Amino acid sequence: MNKIFERIGELGIVPVVKIEKAEDALPLGRALIDGDLPITEITFRTSAAEESIKSLTRELPELLVGAGTVLTVEQTKKAISAGAKFIVSPGFNPKVVDYCIENDIPVTPGINNPTQIEMALERGIKVVKFFPAEASGGLSLLKSMSAPYAGIKFIPTGGINPDNLCDYLSHPKVHACGGSWMVKAGLISSGNFHEITRLTKESISTILGFELAHLGINEKNKDRALNSANLLSHLFYFPIKEGTTSIFAGPGFEIIKNKYLGKHGHIAIATNDIHRAIAYLKKKDILVLPETAKEKDGKLKAIYIAQELSGFTIHLLQK
Repeated sequence: MNKIFERIGELGIVPVVKIEKAEDALPLGRALIDGDLPITEITFRTSAAEESIKSLTRELPELLVGAGTVLTVEQTKKAISAGAKFIVSPGFNPKVVDYCIENDIPVTPGINNPTQIEMALERGIKVVKFFPAEASGGLSLLKSMSAPYAGIKFIPTGGINPDNLCDYLSHPKVHACGGSWMVKAGLISSGNFHEITRLTKESISTILGFELAHLGINEKNKDRALNSANLLSHLFYFPIKEGTTSIFAGPGFEIIKNKYLGKHGHIAIATNDIHRAIAYLKKKDILVLPETAKEKDGKLKAIYIAQELSGFTIHLLQK
C-alpha cells in the first residue's frame, strides 16, 4: 500500500477542515499536532483552501496535508502545486481519479454503492472514501456492501463522531475515519484552538482505548511464584490459573515463574488497536521490542515496549 495511505491508517482519523481564513491555517495545524493527530484534509469549499495548504506544508512539514472536496482536474493541480500529499473527492469523478493515477497522486474517491467500488478496483485503487457514511446506511450498509470485495478498504466520512468512531474502526475493512467534530468551523473562526487540541486528544484516546489489563510480578522461580499467587488467592479469593511461564491470580495479577523483562515485572496495557498504539508511541520516541512480539492466527496480540516505569516494563496487549 502507498506510504501515504499507510500513514493515514496508522493515525486512524482524518480531520476534515473547512477553513475560511488562510491565517487560521497555522494555528489549526499546530493544534492538531499538539493533539497527537498530525494530519488534515483541507476542503476546497472555500477560497482560502489553496493558500492554507501552502502555508501548512511550508511551515509544518511534520503535518500530513491533503486536499478534500476536489471536484475537478484543475482543483487537483492547484492542490498538488500548493503541497497537498493526497486528494479526496466526495464522489467518483473518473477524470479526477484517472488524472491522479496517471500522475502517481494518492487519491481517495468517494463511493456509496457496489458499482463505484468496482470502478475503483478496475483502476487498482486500494482505499476509497465511503461518503456520506451515515446518510447512506452507516456501518450496516458498509458491512453488506463490502463483503464481496477483497483487497479494498474504506474511509467512512459523514456523520462520524466520537459515539460511533470505534464501531467503524473495529470493522476490518475500515482503514480510517474522516470527521470534523474536533475541527468545527466555529472553533476555527473563533480562534478556539485549545479546544481543538483537547477534542483531538480525546479522539485519539477514544480510538486507542488504553486501559490497565494486569500487573506482572517477577519471581525468582516457580515455587516463589506459586506462593505469591496462592497468597493473593487466599486473601482475596482470586482464582488461580497456571500456565507454562506464569501463574495468574484472578485477571489482575500475573506472577512470572522466572525473572523476565523489567526489574520488578511488567504493567500490561490493553488497547483497541495494537498497531495504531505502536505508531502513536513511536511519535513519542518510544519503540517496541520486536523479539517480544506474540501472534495468534497471524495477528499481533502482544508486545513489550522499550520503556520502564518504576522498575516495571510496559506490555501492550490487543483487546
